[in-house]
Amino acid sequence: MSLTLTVDGDRWRAHLRAVVDAEPDLVPVAKGNGYGFGLGRLARRAEWLGLDTLAVGTYAELPEVASRYSGDLLVLTPWRPFGAALEVDPEVAKRVVHTVSRADDVADLLGRQPDARFVLERTTSMLRHGMAARELWAAARALADHPGARPQGVALHLPLAHGAHLTEVHRLMNDVVAAEADLRTVWVSHLSAAELTALRASYPDFRFRPRIGTDLWLGDRGALRVTATVLDVHEVERGDAFGYRHRTAPKAGHILVVSGGTAHGIGLEAPLGDASLRGRAATLARGGLDAAGFVRSPFSIDGKQRLFAEPPHMQASMLFLPHGARVPAVGDEIDVRVRYTATAFDRVEIS
Repeated sequence: MSLTLTVDGDRWRAHLRAVVDAEPDLVPVAKGNGYGFGLGRLARRAEWLGLDTLAVGTYAELPEVASRYSGDLLVLTPWRPFGAALEVDPEVAKRVVHTVSRADDVADLLGRQPDARFVLERTTSMLRHGMAARELWAAARALADHPGARPQGVALHLPLAHGAHLTEVHRLMNDVVAAEADLRTVWVSHLSAAELTALRASYPDFRFRPRIGTDLWLGDRGALRVTATVLDVHEVERGDAFGYRHRTAPKAGHILVVSGGTAHGIGLEAPLGDASLRGRAATLARGGLDAAGFVRSPFSIDGKQRLFAEPPHMQASMLFLPHGARVPAVGDEIDVRVRYTATAFDRVEIS
């Protein structure tokens, strides 16, 4: 009676090993909902893989992973002189590598923790966090006043367009070299294997460490299956009322009540940013279905996505199955297509 993520353990573990073998300098990322697996499970898996650093999204995520993973913990959200960044357990703080994205924060962090470890973030075309070139140089110069500081390099958070970053990274690397500080490790995201190879050839004195989340944990989708349990089945005739809003059945068929609702992330779609003509047309089509009362659900029966009978509830959804389609029995499992980073599963079963 749950929304379940079932994992082919042998296949998944083989994929993880293959990714690590291909890129031994990688830093696994465990943040948010743990890519559907949960933060604690990914922390244990990073320990099993023998990796020396695990990246988390925020300071609030540290407690869940720190007890399950013994290596260094890189926090991707930039350090600020307030909030959870100042509430880290002293025992865990020894293992934390902060991200500093403002020159003023360097002195503030080191004033609070003189031996802090941190990376200096250089802003990229993504324009989310980071310092401009002159700020990076000023922050690097300020390190001379803090002999106990332990800078761990520079961070570059690039956009998602794989295979299109070499020109930008070369420009940014010029700024790193000009900083004239001990910043020989470059922590990067969203670079292809070919780009990493090219950068290592161009900058042999630097160590490039790719932070990888999706391609590691979710890189072999064939090892993953999501299912929901059929909780109830009701036969309806055309015009029969059902649901919270007392909608009426458009024709004869069945109402299926299945596990999985808004509390799991079902029906809560994050914007995908597809600005193409095809993407805009699909958005308009979905809007038309919604206006007509027919919305395609992520639940599939016999390989066909079925319609929501009404908007999903908190922990269950109602589907409309037209007359003539095979009707699953109560207790059967049906397939669900989800966005793993936005889904909370009731159960994760790894063989």
